[in-house]
Amino acid sequence: MAYWHISGWIKRFYPDVVWDCSGNGKTLYLTFDDGPTPEITDEVLKILNDYKAMATFFCLGRNVERHPEIYGRIVEAGHAVGNHTYSHLRGWKHEVKTYLSDVELASLYIKSSLFRPPYGQIKRGQLQQLRSKYKIVLWDVMSHDYENRISKERSLKSVTKYAKEGSIVVFHDSVKAWEKLRYILPRVLEEFKIKGFIFKQLE
Repeated sequence: MAYWHISGWIKRFYPDVVWDCSGNGKTLYLTFDDGPTPEITDEVLKILNDYKAMATFFCLGRNVERHPEIYGRIVEAGHAVGNHTYSHLRGWKHEVKTYLSDVELASLYIKSSLFRPPYGQIKRGQLQQLRSKYKIVLWDVMSHDYENRISKERSLKSVTKYAKEGSIVVFHDSVKAWEKLRYILPRVLEEFKIKGFIFKQLE
């Protein structure tokens, strides 16, 4: 089952993380996970630039190590970056020490105080250790751009339905997501721009 929007009762289980940035008026916070990815991340940067939109890229340390030049272009364009672990670990399946070591390894390549756990999965012990150093960022709207069984039209419709003032929206600058992302992203930017929204990076 695809969960497009995070309900308030779920957010209460993790009050120490950032789910949205409400209170900032007509602002959307677009985020991109799992990059940087050759060609795809640069195409995302071009689309964002076309709409004068800022965003936040939660990068994998292993991908930054492999493609530092793409990471550099993200930063040079003024977008924010965040730590998404080195090797995309699923927090619920790993002990605290192993998980923290992977995050620390990623920090050698990603200079940021923002952290997003892959899959949104993080144990209480991992969270308690990381929150002293990082702002833990989740989301309130998921695009499901990586899901083959979900059409690009449905993804677009759901993002535009649930995104509101202050929403943090998740996309992926990855090979798996690109077919849908290239369709969804410019249409989201266009629709919300017409509605008077601006697009900011997380801080």
